[in-house]
Amino acid sequence: METNSGVGGSHDLHLGRLAVTAIAPVAWGSTYYVTKEYLPSDAALWGAVFRALPAGLILLLFARRLPAGSWWWKSLVLGTLNIGAFFALVYAVAQILPSSVAATTMAVSAGVLMLVAWPLLGERPTRWPLLGAALGFVGVAIMVFDGQSQINMFGILLSLTAMSISSLGFVLAKKWSGRQRILDTTAWQLLAGGVLLLPFAWLIQGPPPVLDARAVLGFGYLSLIATATAFLAWFSGLRYLPSATVGLLGLLNPVTGVILGTLLANETFGFQSLAGMGMVLSGVLIGVLSQRIKRRTSHRDRVHATTP
Repeated sequence: METNSGVGGSHDLHLGRLAVTAIAPVAWGSTYYVTKEYLPSDAALWGAVFRALPAGLILLLFARRLPAGSWWWKSLVLGTLNIGAFFALVYAVAQILPSSVAATTMAVSAGVLMLVAWPLLGERPTRWPLLGAALGFVGVAIMVFDGQSQINMFGILLSLTAMSISSLGFVLAKKWSGRQRILDTTAWQLLAGGVLLLPFAWLIQGPPPVLDARAVLGFGYLSLIATATAFLAWFSGLRYLPSATVGLLGLLNPVTGVILGTLLANETFGFQSLAGMGMVLSGVLIGVLSQRIKRRTSHRDRVHATTP
């Protein structure tokens, strides 16, 4: 009875962490639609500032702790990779590409995260997560190049650049976080990224744009939900789950982007796109289920090893 209770508790905890982590890619998948429909189109740098700084300040109010020692420069590095450069590029991509296309290209991060985590964290990707990532890649390609609309290749390049930068930053955050509280490190990264962006935004784009009520509402959603909440969920997943599993959950990003783009922005969505989405979701399920089987097998082996 005790063993079964332990299995059930561990299983429920694992599913809970998966569910919490999934909040992030779902929220991020909505940023493309919100940015395109609610925010000014010519203020990518200021848009990144308005998204990062309020989120960082809110989290810092709860954390009530400043960086110490090496975390001053680590916060700057992670803030640049995960927040500053990433947000600016994503804002620009959202204005160039349809919401569905912008979101689907970011799904390539599932495989990149696995590959970067291998040398930096020693997390060697196994067969089933790699298969899940491969299915996700194929699904993304099908959804992006479905012939329904003209594809801006410059926007695709910017999106892939943003994905590569953030994948490196996420792995470094997991490597460096150690015993630091997730709330603290997330707040520091958001503040560092926003502060670093501020002078560039002012020098390149001039004074901050005047925001109407619609833009304020859009930035409020992006800052509170798609940034503060989403990054807390994402870094929590990176702390407790394998990078391969977290990367595969990131495939929910394009699914959300495609659904919102189709339902709310009247973007085209044909049978080919539907097939691609099915492959992306299959990749997520393969990776998550393989981790579940692996956990059960490991527990069974431990039980057998301790049974006379």
